[in-house]
Amino acid sequence: MILLNTEKTVSIPIVAILMGSISDADTIEPARQILKEFDIPCEMKVLSAHRTPEQTISYVKAAKERGTKIIIAGAGGAAHLPGIVAAVTTLPVIGIPIKSKSLNGLDSLLSIVQMPAGIPVATVAIDGAANAALLAIEILALSSPELTIKLESYRTKLQEKVLKSSV
Repeated sequence: MILLNTEKTVSIPIVAILMGSISDADTIEPARQILKEFDIPCEMKVLSAHRTPEQTISYVKAAKERGTKIIIAGAGGAAHLPGIVAAVTTLPVIGIPIKSKSLNGLDSLLSIVQMPAGIPVATVAIDGAANAALLAIEILALSSPELTIKLESYRTKLQEKVLKSSV
């Protein structure tokens, strides 16, 4: 799915959000919402490291040519998706460990965070889709003063919310 920007024209997906299964969609949705709030075009796809390896690798290898700058990949259980993605691209990859039934996401977290030297995957908390999107925005803001201003405003609003909640 390609999101539309404020001018209602089709935009190049700057951030790709991948999930290993459609059952991960609700967990991943906060990433899409935050990117939308910051007017960053993204697309979400279901691609599995195990069930669709050829399609996954093909999609990721073509991402840079499509204009994608960052890939967010969420997966549960063995959680190989972020690692496979990172292995076939030099784009930054942010992994989201998805909470699993058997080990509450610890298996996913360890699978994603324990990448071998040379193939990094930035990893956020279990079910941490919002922070994955914010990390992607921080990376993009390194070359965008406009995004930096939006991030500063976002952080100020967070601070105000906390201060207003004091009793």
